[in-house]
Formats: sequence, structure tokens, C-alpha cells
Amino acid sequence: MSSMEPEARNFLVKIANSLAVSLFWLITNSIIGIAFNYAFFEDKPTLANYVFYAWFIISLVALIFYLKRKWDL
Repeated sequence: MSSMEPEARNFLVKIANSLAVSLFWLITNSIIGIAFNYAFFEDKPTLANYVFYAWFIISLVALIFYLKRKWDL
């Protein structure tokens, strides 16, 4: 079937998984923040803005920990 070496294949799968998870995080937060208007303040911040930014920071930290664990850094 595949003539690719297992180490090279595992490395490419690791890259693809990292890109997929990072893009999913980016698209999700962009849609929630921009399309649903939670990233912008009208006159003053609302509870929805605070919840969005808390989610953003918590999910960013989780993404960084996931990528560090994935790449063994």
C-alpha cells in the first residue's frame, strides 16, 4: 500500500492533526466572536463579552497545552 516510512508518516499525521485542531479553534472563535458580535463592545462590555473573552483565553491555554503535549515540548 504505502511506501512511506512509519516515522515520516507519524510526523505528517502529527502536523495534520495540529493544523486541524488549530484551525478548528480559530474558526470557532472567529465565528462566535465576529459573526455573533461577542468580540465587540457597544457602549460598555456586557456579560456576553466577558464570557466570550473568558472562553477565548481558557480555550487558548487548552490549545497551547494540547500542542505542547502533542509535540512533547
